[in-house]
Amino acid sequence: MVFLIRAFAAFFALSAVASAEGERAGDFDYYVMALSWNASWCEREGDARGADQCDPKHDHGFTLHGLWPQSEQGWPSYCRTSKRDPSRRMSGEMTDIMGSSGLAWYQWKKHGRCSGLSDEDYYRLSRHAYNSVNRPAILRKLPRDMDLPPSVIEDAFLEANDGLNADGVTVACRGGYIAEVRICLTRDLKPRDCSYEVRRDCSAKSASMPMMR
Repeated sequence: MVFLIRAFAAFFALSAVASAEGERAGDFDYYVMALSWNASWCEREGDARGADQCDPKHDHGFTLHGLWPQSEQGWPSYCRTSKRDPSRRMSGEMTDIMGSSGLAWYQWKKHGRCSGLSDEDYYRLSRHAYNSVNRPAILRKLPRDMDLPPSVIEDAFLEANDGLNADGVTVACRGGYIAEVRICLTRDLKPRDCSYEVRRDCSAKSASMPMMR
């Protein structure tokens, strides 16, 4: 009996180590592109950090939070890959759409490695995904900080993008703010419906959306 207990303990220890290494790169079904409303992030935490991306000189509206490989059930992260990591220069070149090189690097580490792409190709695909979706101009023109129903944000994206439908867009709230819009895309970046676990809209009747800086 003692031998069996030790054998099972060893087996589960090895299994835990294996799973902690992350899934196999390239094994996923589609992408979720997350677009953060920069002013909300700055209100919640960026200002307290003194983040440069919160300076009005940058004119950030929706920034790219990340392009996340997603499975129909669950999602991979911190995957095993032989691909090299991006240089500081490469991550720095993503600042114009992501707000900071630190975020670009973190997104590569957690999600980009799971794409199965090289560092250069993943950053290129992320930029292409960001540019493939129209961010509604009306939201950049808010006259003041406003409390808005999340459905208004979703409708604005649907109106600005003919190829999107309601099951392919979801709005996330955080700390009482409209935090981000998540859009589901095929592996070749065509709009598609989100799987059930992604399609969970903000449950609040309304949330704060600060005006652009």
